[in-house]
Amino acid sequence: METKIKTATVTMSIDDQTITVPKGTTVLEAANMLHIEIPTLCHLKELAPDGSCRMCTIEVEGGRKGGLTTACTAHCQEGMVVYTASPRVNDSRRFVLDLLLSNHKLECFSCGKNGDCKLQDYCLDYGIDETSFTDGKRMPCHQEDTSNPFFDYDPEKCVMCRRCSKVCQLRQGRDVISISKRGFDTKMTPSYEAHFDQSLCESCGNCVSACPTGALVSKDHKQYRAWETKKIPTTCPHCGTGCQMNLVVKGNKLVGVEPINGAANKNLLCVKGKFASYKFVGSGDRLTEPLIKRNGIFEPATWDEALSLVADKFSQLKADHGADSLAGFSCSRSINEDNYVFQKMMRAAFGTNNVDNCARVCHSASVHGLAHTLGSGAMTNPIADITTDVDVILLVGSNPEEAHPVIGSQIRQAMQRGTKVIVVDPRKIDLVKNSELHLQIQAGTNVAFANGMMHVILKEGLADQKFIEEKTEGFEALERLVTEYTPEKVAEICHIKAEDLITAARLYAKAEKAPIIYCLGVTEHSTGTEGVMSMSNLAMLVGKIGKPGCGVNPLRGQNNVQGACDMGCMPYDFPGYQKVANPQVMEKFENAWGVTLNKNVGLTSTQVLPAATEGKIKGLYIFGEDPIVTDPDTNHVRKALENLEFFVVQELFMTETAAYADVVLPGISYAEKDGTFTNTERRVQRVRKAVEPKGTAREDFDIFCEVMTRLGYPSHYNSAKEIMDEIASVTPTFAGINYERLEETGGLQWPCRTVEDPGTPIMHVGEFTRGKGLFMAIPYKKSRELPDESYPYLMSTGRMLYHYNTRAMTGRTEGINQIANRSYIEINTVDADRLGIEEGDKVKVKSRRGTIETYAAVGNRVFPQEVFMTFHFPDGNVNELTNAEFDDIAIIPEYKVCAVDITPIK
Repeated sequence: METKIKTATVTMSIDDQTITVPKGTTVLEAANMLHIEIPTLCHLKELAPDGSCRMCTIEVEGGRKGGLTTACTAHCQEGMVVYTASPRVNDSRRFVLDLLLSNHKLECFSCGKNGDCKLQDYCLDYGIDETSFTDGKRMPCHQEDTSNPFFDYDPEKCVMCRRCSKVCQLRQGRDVISISKRGFDTKMTPSYEAHFDQSLCESCGNCVSACPTGALVSKDHKQYRAWETKKIPTTCPHCGTGCQMNLVVKGNKLVGVEPINGAANKNLLCVKGKFASYKFVGSGDRLTEPLIKRNGIFEPATWDEALSLVADKFSQLKADHGADSLAGFSCSRSINEDNYVFQKMMRAAFGTNNVDNCARVCHSASVHGLAHTLGSGAMTNPIADITTDVDVILLVGSNPEEAHPVIGSQIRQAMQRGTKVIVVDPRKIDLVKNSELHLQIQAGTNVAFANGMMHVILKEGLADQKFIEEKTEGFEALERLVTEYTPEKVAEICHIKAEDLITAARLYAKAEKAPIIYCLGVTEHSTGTEGVMSMSNLAMLVGKIGKPGCGVNPLRGQNNVQGACDMGCMPYDFPGYQKVANPQVMEKFENAWGVTLNKNVGLTSTQVLPAATEGKIKGLYIFGEDPIVTDPDTNHVRKALENLEFFVVQELFMTETAAYADVVLPGISYAEKDGTFTNTERRVQRVRKAVEPKGTAREDFDIFCEVMTRLGYPSHYNSAKEIMDEIASVTPTFAGINYERLEETGGLQWPCRTVEDPGTPIMHVGEFTRGKGLFMAIPYKKSRELPDESYPYLMSTGRMLYHYNTRAMTGRTEGINQIANRSYIEINTVDADRLGIEEGDKVKVKSRRGTIETYAAVGNRVFPQEVFMTFHFPDGNVNELTNAEFDDIAIIPEYKVCAVDITPIK
């Protein structure tokens, strides 16, 4: 019989109210439980108490030092009697406020934080409107720093609470802000008293969110006062982290963003979430009415004209060439409900399974690989679980500080607490500086690396034999294969040291809690699915699946790429990964939707475009994707789109892809609709409407319903909530998810099979979803295109911190463009010297598919003979160069490896 450990408690009194709390609870926490507000200026609930501002002074009956102490540092004791608003307490707080005002710039009316300032609030509460210290303030004037593009800093309004430095150092993990000087000259400042634009500041804005006064204030905050606004909680529209935030709304305009305490972000945001999540919504170049191309020129049209043309053209193509001559790409940035209705439209009304989403070009290898080996193609553990209390993190092909910045911050926090991080990456990403070990493998050698790790683990007896015998199958074949992958052989393949491989294997295998975290550096290869399977092989070998602080954890790229896949926007899956090829599943959806469905598995997006070039795909409907910018080998994409007989794009802006369309339909943004996103940890979270759309732009799912109806399949939904109820009715893993529960819980992780099911934080507990975990014996294969004499440099691609994918959102934020406004290529100093290239020089980069011009970023982040580019910028679009060779299983492009030549432009 299991014995429950009793938590020690204490009973005490606060303002004549009795409360029993766990031992170790602070008086501040206990007061909050009783809804007794104690003022604080320096306290941050995520960090240890500081006690520096003295505003939370309380009176303890019979206590030392006259009974006055700080509530944030005082722990509750048995029989303790506390008063939070006695005359002595109130006098103490008035004195503190008096002192603060003596050295504070009093310009409340013109201050951006007027009405949103804790110092102002407390002065009003305690009747302090001026200081009694008549000698005047001592801080030197005119120190304001306005150099950051997003926020201003005025030390004359600082109260030295140190919240900015604490959140920067201990939560963001950057340590940009610290205390400078002494006495009346003391102030918070970036290192060496530099301006913010000359510091290592990432412009995350977390210090701005934490500042209780007008010392740090967003530039946009000066355009509004808090009492003029309302705050709408929602989910960030950028990466797959799923940060929770408030949209600040004035009238019908978004004016700012504030972080809130979500499961994934815990009151943190990155620069994109804080400053680039709202301006694009109100951008002047938003599409606001349907457009029809006539004689090569787009002309405004009514909705009836546009939708009639769409329905007529697709109906005619279907009649002439069959349903499988049509295809649709759904949107991984839009809500689950839109994606569900889109794939339903393609299947029930268009009559084809040729439906896909951009997971195809990033993480379809994860969906295939993990589903095959574990039974579910999703992240196994929650973000908090793999970053909070772990011994070792094996980080493979992932740069979370730039691609998933809030997760990157949490990894930095883990490193501060002593977690050892093993970075496996062709580049010296920033996390390398404080990592335990960096295996700088050559791009495309992940399978060899994993096989080498497993060779060492088996040779040294570090495998979990009990786990292998009881919970897995296929081990013998794997064991035979990896005997060939000695550290010396793998070192030669991967261009690393054999002893480093051995060290990494020992660290990972011996750790009690050690998650594998990977991203596109594993998946975007011609062997991407095999790379993913190698990650699950490695985790199963040491029994690190189905346990806290372990697992195999792909970080999904876009805000709802997980959800788009979950909703069935793939040619071989209905919602919930129910297989098109399964007759029972097919019958189930035919009954649910009341229509006979196409039994043929469809084409992926990376098959649709070549088929369009060949004339096999005649009509295409793209919802919120921009393959001209995002897909490899841009010239081939252009040819495919030009060869279509009819092409529809539903978008927010006139993108490069939309320019090729016959009809462009204006959709609406995440801030103009209700719905849900599913983040990288399988957590379904709410998206809430904050503003009304401009012009005649319509709800996206409503547009799909209208198209379906005109194609002869009547369809209508009154709300996104109604769609989620339908999703739950046909998707077993979503059966317990509804809007009422999401409001109550803040989010649910699928599988969530009943309304009593709390969701599934950790997958594969007890047994794997497929029954037993499957080891796959996978030999290393070289990348399809490697350097030669004509193209001597191995190029890889990825993201940068400040921009997001095609820049459709971030490119409409002035401050972002001020920081990062042009493309670049990272090149090693050795190669740059040989070529006569210096930092910032313009260079020509050429592959077998195209030529671009960009700017050199010279250093040692990449090895000699290797280079790196991001894919965000229209100047020097790297996808003119990238290779459209595909993974044989997931049909995913090999973005991470292609051969290029570089020449300076003089």
